[in-house]
Amino acid sequence: MPPIQCPDFKSPHSFLGRDGGVSTGLYESLNCGAGSNDSPTAVAENRRIAAAVVSGQPDTPVLSCYQVHGATALHVTKDWGTDRPKADAMVTDRPGLILGILTADCTPVLFEDTEAGIIGAAHAGWQGALGGVLESTVALMEKLGASRARIRAAIGPTIGQASYEVGADFRARFLDSDPAYAPYFLKGRDDTHFQFDLPGFVALRLAASGLSHIWDAGVDTYASAHHFSYRRTTHARDPDYGRQLSAVMLRA
Repeated sequence: MPPIQCPDFKSPHSFLGRDGGVSTGLYESLNCGAGSNDSPTAVAENRRIAAAVVSGQPDTPVLSCYQVHGATALHVTKDWGTDRPKADAMVTDRPGLILGILTADCTPVLFEDTEAGIIGAAHAGWQGALGGVLESTVALMEKLGASRARIRAAIGPTIGQASYEVGADFRARFLDSDPAYAPYFLKGRDDTHFQFDLPGFVALRLAASGLSHIWDAGVDTYASAHHFSYRRTTHARDPDYGRQLSAVMLRA
């Protein structure tokens, strides 16, 4: 499967899958996750391949965070190399830096306000989405000069509702936060299991933040052989898993 792009985005960007890289075995083939047990040399080469897809140049810096499922968004002003800060979102107004989000079922979200020259990228698993990482990203973009009315958000490949079974305690945590979240949980195989709509919930939180331009790739990572999936790996009892990269940059 070729990299996925949002038809409405003007900034160079891509939602990459697992195809087209150099890794082997469990990580075949475009594993961009430095946190995996894959060969560091292979991961570095895969990130160069990803950089070339996004920018046309393999040496363009690809920045990614040490993702902790939190709500912190950072203002990126320079390449930090391998010294990854703990955060789950990045925003920049500097051309030539690729903001990269690593996922394997969680939701990658890319943002742009091309008129203001500001982009963002967020890692939104259920904890981050519920905890406010999307709101933090939009607020930081606005602080730097973006307008919520102009910001476009693109939701990348993520685990779909049909594949995301959760327990009653999980559902209760969301409903305790807001009973209006109930529609994002369909009844599962019995009264104690539910199917959670993570991309739908992410879209809801984006809309509640004042964004009206929201696009969803509509790809279920668990069901897609072209994407890494933590849950699929867990069900297969594999010892580790790869991560795909979702990335955006400002044109020079």
